[in-house]
Amino acid sequence: MKVKRNKIFTGTPWEPKVGYARAVQVGDVVHVSGTTGTDPSGKVLAPGDAYAQTVQTIRNIENALKRLGLGLENVVRTRIYLTQIDRWEEVAKAHVEFFGEIHPATSLIGVARLVDPEMLVEIEAEAVA
Repeated sequence: MKVKRNKIFTGTPWEPKVGYARAVQVGDVVHVSGTTGTDPSGKVLAPGDAYAQTVQTIRNIENALKRLGLGLENVVRTRIYLTQIDRWEEVAKAHVEFFGEIHPATSLIGVARLVDPEMLVEIEAEAVA
């Protein structure tokens, strides 16, 4: 049985290279792929600044959700991957600015590195319509 999916693509170079969509909606559930602090061309913004990258990452997630008629208030879970775990408070500051009243379930995970060495933060999100 083929699952009916509504897919959102942003046009970054990573999507066709890896073969994924930025967001996939199946029924009322939306899965947002690991998202980083990049511009539409895939260029990493704010190299070295974990806070600014987190802000941009969340804005990128928000833009994908908007294309599905949703917003950050629909997010029920985030998973945050950070290459420098000692900088978790910078990431947490940005996360609480966007999600402080929403309170999604979350995980903050230290990783060795991301696909581009300038990327410090990657966030996955799940939302419900």
